[in-house]
Amino acid sequence: MNDAPRPAGPAASRKATAQAEFARIAGEDGRAALITVIEGGSLGAKLFVSADGGTAGGLGSAELDRVAVEAAEELMWAERSEQRSVGDATLFVDVTAPAPRLVVFGAVDYAAALCRLARAAGWRPFVCDPRSQFATAERFPEAEEVIAAWPADAFARIGGIDRATYIAVLTHDPKLDDAALELALHSEAPYVGAMGSRRAQAQRRERLLADGLEEELLDRIAAPIGLDLGALTPEETALSIMAEVVAVRNDRSGGRLSEAGGRIHEVGA
Repeated sequence: MNDAPRPAGPAASRKATAQAEFARIAGEDGRAALITVIEGGSLGAKLFVSADGGTAGGLGSAELDRVAVEAAEELMWAERSEQRSVGDATLFVDVTAPAPRLVVFGAVDYAAALCRLARAAGWRPFVCDPRSQFATAERFPEAEEVIAAWPADAFARIGGIDRATYIAVLTHDPKLDDAALELALHSEAPYVGAMGSRRAQAQRRERLLADGLEEELLDRIAAPIGLDLGALTPEETALSIMAEVVAVRNDRSGGRLSEAGGRIHEVGA
């Protein structure tokens, strides 16, 4: 009697490959999804989906794979895991993702306060400013990186702008503001905020329109930046900005919870 283990079949091999790829990306603090059939269909089958759309494994049917990829694409950028029902099958979409990035343009006092608050909230803050005398690591110890470069080079340095990159422009220098905003508004960034009075915002809008930006792009700018908290100090202003950023990330309006409906403060027992 031969008790040696038999080689794994194709399905088991695909499942192992998918699981291994997901573990590798998670270990690298990357972004990916692992979809598992937990009811019906090919029970236990797994499909790995990377942030660039690459796949490994399979769920037993081309249609199920297609729907799973769509769910993975949605949830890996929403940065949450959940179950999905597809016909007679139930899938679990397990997501791994790095902390979201907050890219702050302008090495000013407000940026330092914003970095501290962003870091405390679990975000990765970056500070960018071409003025090297101000853009120093010593001034922004909470920043993931301080980049002394113009916006195009700064964005290239962090690997570009993706759907988990939130952008706050805090300078009052049109050359820097406009360059950062033009790049940000043509990107997939879900949030582009800019500091300044309503008069400054109107002047900025006129400049950007004159440079050829479309009205619908300019409507993406959250300006004046932040929620209406009556903020006065850099710390309070940072709280106002961070509150708006978190609200946008969670698809909320940022209003008072006492006036809101639905689920709030979802904390496990």
